[in-house]
Amino acid sequence: MIKNNGDAACPRAKGNSLKIRRASLLSATAIILALGTAGAARAETAPVGVPDKSFPESVTSTSDGTLYVGSFNQGGVTKIAGGKAEQLVKPGAGDSRSTLGVLADEKSGTLYVCSNDISGFGVAGPSETKGAWLKTFDLKSGAPKGSFALSDPKSLCNDIVVGADGTAYVSDSFTPIVYSLKPGGTALATFATDPQLAPAKDGVGLDGIAIGADGNLYVTTFIPAKLFKIEMKDGKAGAVTELKPSRPLDHADALRAHGGGLLLIEGNGKLDKVTVNGSEATIDTIKDGLAEPVSVTAIGGTGWIAEGKLSYIIGDNKGKDPGPFKLTPVALPK
Repeated sequence: MIKNNGDAACPRAKGNSLKIRRASLLSATAIILALGTAGAARAETAPVGVPDKSFPESVTSTSDGTLYVGSFNQGGVTKIAGGKAEQLVKPGAGDSRSTLGVLADEKSGTLYVCSNDISGFGVAGPSETKGAWLKTFDLKSGAPKGSFALSDPKSLCNDIVVGADGTAYVSDSFTPIVYSLKPGGTALATFATDPQLAPAKDGVGLDGIAIGADGNLYVTTFIPAKLFKIEMKDGKAGAVTELKPSRPLDHADALRAHGGGLLLIEGNGKLDKVTVNGSEATIDTIKDGLAEPVSVTAIGGTGWIAEGKLSYIIGDNKGKDPGPFKLTPVALPK
């Protein structure tokens, strides 16, 4: 401890001492306020619980911070706002079954849902509807709006993205087809198909789908894990190019546009930032060690990750307790 022995003898020294103490007090107060603010921020971005035993497969959001998460086993869609969860789309509503991809489109007030019969995986789902479907629901009320079948009997509706003109694009995991649905359309159309997008033997094909800042469509394949660019011009598909990642990918899953790049979920536990340059993709890991992540949605600078733990219902851990389900917040790079 340093003593100021000149306080009593020297007014300037005493004045400087008071200034130093006052500055120190102000600094300490600022630190306390900053810590309090940081604590509040941390509280606002704490993990959010998902209904018990409801295996999530996809998550989406709206600009007001509301989260929407589908259920792989129970079907339907849960809305989470202000930390409170409510059933927006009831299981089986609109003849829906097991819910995979979900996408909220605020412009049209539509919630897009991939509905599938996955009874072949041992998951019955909430209805007897056969096949793979794109279902639409009212974003506010959850009321059914439309129902659109994927044409191939082998199809699995996986995920959705909506373009600036309101056209929805849908990935099909079991055929090499990306479907499209224009606003007011009554049926899905084949937007793009290419042998490169075909599922490998004993593999899983198209999965994540996003529209990049360059206006092109990007898709992933799950097993083997690959990333592709589908050129888009005047609403039509062009060349399909497999991108060369800066490191190998593992179970490339959900894909979302963010800033000038893309957010990618790898099923082995990673959230990545993807920066595309020509036919190359730089992969930077943002977060590792996640519990079987399946999807991500961005709200401001936070990515909300659905940890699906699907191995506990269709994989090696089937029959074991998966523990609670949650949406995990992760700070995103600027």
